[in-house]
Amino acid sequence: MQERNSPMFKRLDLLEWRACHRLSRLGAYRPILWVLRIASRLGDGPAWIALCFSIPIFKGLYGWVLAVEFGITAAVGGLLYRLLKNRLCRERPYISFEIPCTMPPLDRYSFPSGHTLHAVMFTTLTAMFVPILLWVVLPFAILVMISRVILGLHYLTDVAAGALIGFLLAELSILLITIQ
Repeated sequence: MQERNSPMFKRLDLLEWRACHRLSRLGAYRPILWVLRIASRLGDGPAWIALCFSIPIFKGLYGWVLAVEFGITAAVGGLLYRLLKNRLCRERPYISFEIPCTMPPLDRYSFPSGHTLHAVMFTTLTAMFVPILLWVVLPFAILVMISRVILGLHYLTDVAAGALIGFLLAELSILLITIQ
């Protein structure tokens, strides 16, 4: 099989692997590992679906419009991250280095982190439209983001890129909602 990892990612991987290895050692502690695995699984979608269904409780009928907007933004984010991930082809840290992977990945490549993209996107949208839920959404989003590195699934730059893309998508969505 032909290697598709770009030279830029190879250099980044060498710069980041030690930090990722150190952080992945936190997964050796069972309670931490348990919490991060749950956060990661919920970050696959169930938590964000629950968030969307809870918005009408706080916003009434307008909450359904917001929930649909959150869902459309999430779908765009999913398509964008999948396109980038399959074009850029950065191998996951546990594949390239001796970093323990403590949870099975959803796919082969790591850049950008789709979990982080959605966590930041939903957190940003929540902060704008349903700030009362931020006390739950923000800590959960942070757990999802750190879980990706500690579980051995992503490099720090994967998480940073996912966060940036998620924030920009949310801001674009906010702009589109408030223009109407």
